[in-house]
Amino acid sequence: MIDWDLRKFRMLRELERQGTVTAAAQALSMTPSAVSQALAALGRQVGGAVVEPVGRRVRLTELAYILLEHGRTVFAQLEQAEAHVEAYLGGAAGVVRVGSFATGVETLLLPSLDLLRESRPTLRVEIREAEAADISSLLEQGDIDLGLSLAAHAHTDPDARFTHFPLLADPLDVALPAGHRLADKTGLRLADLADEPWVYGASGPWREITLAVCATAGFVPRAAHHAADWGVILSLVQAGLGVALIPRLVDVRRPGVRVRVLAADRPRRHVTGAVRRGAEVAPRLQEVVRCLRAVAEERRRLHPAM
Repeated sequence: MIDWDLRKFRMLRELERQGTVTAAAQALSMTPSAVSQALAALGRQVGGAVVEPVGRRVRLTELAYILLEHGRTVFAQLEQAEAHVEAYLGGAAGVVRVGSFATGVETLLLPSLDLLRESRPTLRVEIREAEAADISSLLEQGDIDLGLSLAAHAHTDPDARFTHFPLLADPLDVALPAGHRLADKTGLRLADLADEPWVYGASGPWREITLAVCATAGFVPRAAHHAADWGVILSLVQAGLGVALIPRLVDVRRPGVRVRVLAADRPRRHVTGAVRRGAEVAPRLQEVVRCLRAVAEERRRLHPAM
């Protein structure tokens, strides 16, 4: 029987994620030579190469992808084993590291901590604000235990690395300059803004969400400006430089900006949470998820459109 070494599996997984031995070594705080030697040793253990040269770089072999597929199952089982040990030894105590996009921290995570202090005072939460696009990598690397992110559509949980749970369907309104010719149009539709200059992110989930929502309305938005910070986006709209979709969770009150509800289109962005697969049975994570769901449910009660 092969004497499996999980450290080598982690190196193989990091190489898949990073794309080069140098980048994988940097992420693992190792030297490229050490990573290359470990992967060569893994190949000898299993009886076939896991990397092959392509020019001055290497790529994963078909055997490597077979190992990675089984590795995902193994790591999920180990997460579950840790969760069961945790439940046996201490229950819902300790530290949970949560990563979230900025508005998720303000509107979901902070209110959930108030509930958590009442029900589990021994449980401590460490918050890390991060771009929604970075949550998956932070989870996989073990930098956070639970992540809040965004998606254009409700999650169908296609990623075998994580267990996802839906929280909110956040309505998207449109922000226009106050003096815009369509600011007071009756029954404003998203398609009415097809020829307008738009403001949205250059990359990441918010760009994907904007493009997906506009595609549903039958057009591709012309990006006049790229911004990710809501204050900057609203300032650009206020200056008359474009229009933008704005989530209902964001405070948009400012002079010079007219926010319209797109009642006929009803666009949404989906706020989801995720943990590494297998870790969902950990009592401390279950407690945080319970509080997040309670806060999300209260928001839906107060704002049925969510």
